[in-house]
Amino acid sequence: MPELPEVETVRRGLEQKLNNFIVKKVEVCRDSNVAFPPEKEEFINGLRKSLFYKWNRRGKYLIAELKKIENENIQFNEKMILKHNGFLVVHLRMTGYFKFINNSIPPCKHTRIRFFDKKNNELRYIDVRSFGQMWWIKEGLSLNKIIKGLGSLGPEPFSKDFNANYLKKVIAKRTKSIKAILLDQTIVAGIGNIYADESLYSAGISPFREAKTLKENELINLKESIVNVLKKSIGSGGTTFSDFRDLEGENGNFGLQTNVYRRTGKECRKCRNLIEKQKIAGRSTHWCPNCQK
Repeated sequence: MPELPEVETVRRGLEQKLNNFIVKKVEVCRDSNVAFPPEKEEFINGLRKSLFYKWNRRGKYLIAELKKIENENIQFNEKMILKHNGFLVVHLRMTGYFKFINNSIPPCKHTRIRFFDKKNNELRYIDVRSFGQMWWIKEGLSLNKIIKGLGSLGPEPFSKDFNANYLKKVIAKRTKSIKAILLDQTIVAGIGNIYADESLYSAGISPFREAKTLKENELINLKESIVNVLKKSIGSGGTTFSDFRDLEGENGNFGLQTNVYRRTGKECRKCRNLIEKQKIAGRSTHWCPNCQK
């Protein structure tokens, strides 16, 4: 599943590519990928004549701020005052990704939703397993109330609210493993299996440690490791290990640089000890028993 760096890479790509993209037509190829509104036609009609004004990210969610364009022939500029048209929210889940197409080609069998502008440029949503979801939340409705997972997210790793004091407070009495804690989206938003493993390795902390046993200096180190690992991965465009693709159809390069994830049986880059793998909270976990205590 795409994690924070992959979703952030997609967000940046959408913001760059969809400059002045006004939706003329929407084609839903698979109804189940539309989570809200319940009626497909309301989703389609609600998005028509919408400008993708600004793209944001919250955890693993993409959030497009929409503006209503009554005259489709208008050339948008930043000084224009436009009516809000709610939000398009997207969760890519395991295999979802967007592709920008400026030359009309037939959709593949895994194409789920298609957005076209007046020039017939297409933003195509492709999803092999079809677990991804989209919501059109019209103006006046609450995103957090309609999308429960969005409303329950913890702080962003890059925010001022995510610090050693916050971690100390939320794990004070928790007997769960620190790996399970990092995967909990209500504690910190956007971290998944890959970056939890890599961050714990960078911090020198065993993924099996009970969260409440971490000392203050370890929490400071863990917080810094999380931020550094995520920033490095964003700079590399995400990981090659997920089904993630950017708007050009490319996956990331961070997978070539991982220290423990999917390196079971290989030598640790620091101590030459062999990397091990075991399941924690149902997820495959990779670590170096020598470097992580």
